[in-house]
Amino acid sequence: MTNEQPTTLQKGDAVVLGFSGGLDTSFCVKYLTEENGYEVHSVIVNTGGFSEEELAAIEKHAYTLGVKSHTTVNAVKSYYDSIIKYLVYGNVLKNNTYPLSVSAERLSQALHIAKHAKKLKAKAVVHGSTGAGNDQVRFDMIFHIMIPGVEIITPIRDMKLSREAEIEYLKGKGVEMNFAKAAYSINKGLWGTSVGGKETLNSKGILPEEAWPTQVTKTGSEEVKLHFEKGELKAVNDKNFVHPTEAIQYLQTIAGPYGIGRDIHVGDTIIGIKGRVGFEAAAPMVILKAHHALEKHVLTKWQLSWKDQLAQFYGNWLHEGQILDPVMRDIEAYLESSQAHVTGDVFVQLLPYRFQLIGIESKYDLMSSKFGKYGEMNSGWTGDDVRGFSKIFGNQTSIYHNIKESNQ
Repeated sequence: MTNEQPTTLQKGDAVVLGFSGGLDTSFCVKYLTEENGYEVHSVIVNTGGFSEEELAAIEKHAYTLGVKSHTTVNAVKSYYDSIIKYLVYGNVLKNNTYPLSVSAERLSQALHIAKHAKKLKAKAVVHGSTGAGNDQVRFDMIFHIMIPGVEIITPIRDMKLSREAEIEYLKGKGVEMNFAKAAYSINKGLWGTSVGGKETLNSKGILPEEAWPTQVTKTGSEEVKLHFEKGELKAVNDKNFVHPTEAIQYLQTIAGPYGIGRDIHVGDTIIGIKGRVGFEAAAPMVILKAHHALEKHVLTKWQLSWKDQLAQFYGNWLHEGQILDPVMRDIEAYLESSQAHVTGDVFVQLLPYRFQLIGIESKYDLMSSKFGKYGEMNSGWTGDDVRGFSKIFGNQTSIYHNIKESNQ
């Protein structure tokens, strides 16, 4: 194998590799060290998808492959504070389906990898993206902005490697890892897990049960109470948490075994093609729907309307890697402001493969009986008030039609 990408690097030069321990990045280590002679410094950015034991195993795997150094960055809380929080505020679902599980975490990872490359004064930065998806654009763009002039190396993309070719190469180098698991591309993070395999490469196909990382082990149903304070999940079933990330992870342990949040997303990639990917996101889906239900009770109709418009743009722009665009800070400021009264409890019933919202309780609930009940008698106005209001409310439209008819 030869590197088809032109490079100014020489043997012994230091390169930083965004490392997950999976097939693609394992290939990158072996290929860059043995075929090119580079000094590879791997860095894994944990956005909530790894346990301490898994991180230790990944570090051991990196050194076995031949890296010069390996660094683990704990980005779980910063990932939430800088990105996920605003996805919750905006009730963001890409194409009304996908909670941007991987889209969001890739940006957090890219920012930390760039920071690490700058710290090590690396000559190049490496990522294991293919040439078919969104991640290549997200990583490249962040690196161009954050570390201009640092070379970007992408072996999988440039050599157009298949997973089968990577496996064959690593086996030839005596690398031992779970290649059967490599049949599916799994990306796990705080905000959900994506699953890609042969079933998602075409327009028809569903992932087999064994492909889902979280197996369905719960039956029956149970009710959970989610407590939000200013739009952030702070407690589950009266169990309080210091940081919302802990509440998200706790809710995932409750809802995940029901198989809630499983779906297949069909989306438009940044580079113009459509793609399918499976995902499971029990906690994110429950949180987003619960948060939205609470908002519908405590926000005015125009707050909801403008939030929907701005949040849709925010989600799309984030999906396309534009987290550093200053307009994102402007929209975040609006979303933050909108959450001032989004405080209360939301009650949710969990069942196998689905959930349903039971209702909310909030001191800011605008559905107050003091001002009348929808469809029943009210105490806030009289029938004459409504007659006058209805006439004035439609006055301009009435004038328009009157003039239109008189000129026909």
